Amino acid sequence: MNPSSVKAARSPATPPRFIAVEGPIGVGKTSLTKRLAETFNYGTLLELPEENPFLERFYHDPRRNALATQLFFLFQRARQIQDLRQDDLFENVRVADFLIDKDPLFARQNLDEDEYALYQQVYQHLTIDAPVPDLVLYLQAPAGILMERIQKRGIEAEQSIQREYLERLNVAYTDFFHYYDKSPLLIVNCAEIDLVENEEDYQALVAQILNCTNGTHYFNPQPSLL
Repeated sequence: MNPSSVKAARSPATPPRFIAVEGPIGVGKTSLTKRLAETFNYGTLLELPEENPFLERFYHDPRRNALATQLFFLFQRARQIQDLRQDDLFENVRVADFLIDKDPLFARQNLDEDEYALYQQVYQHLTIDAPVPDLVLYLQAPAGILMERIQKRGIEAEQSIQREYLERLNVAYTDFFHYYDKSPLLIVNCAEIDLVENEEDYQALVAQILNCTNGTHYFNPQPSLL
């Protein structure tokens, strides 16, 4: 393993300088990212799905629009990282609602063999030099709960997402993070807790974050009675 790709362990109770929040659609990545940034007084690095002109078309017709959607997101993330590197902004602390390493995960799910081969060529030629997070949060929830949350937040473009697609994403995420070892990993079961609206749930997560050093950790709390 390349030593430069692995973060050194932090002292307990020291906030990680760069946190990446990951998980499937509807699990609450962006909302949690913004709340963590407010708590730690960090900057944010956010996905910008509203900028992708192919995304709504993808949800309605995945087969026809998958490659354009995936390449747009890849170029967008590569540009964001490059801009930050040019401005030396990764010297500052921040929270991101995506991990660039998992980008091929979506490509593998959505593209046919020829499209995926083309995507891989583009991905490799971009030579994305993304910084390794000090901590990755992987948010989990069953497909049924993801569907409920997607419907509740009411983004029109997302209402055509199928449960079968979310189930496949969950399997792909589980496989990806089973082998992930570039940085400390905290796997969070979000099925019965509310990390944005419930203060007790959120503070319990913050306590976990402050004490995650190296290796893989699990946060599987019981739902709050508040």
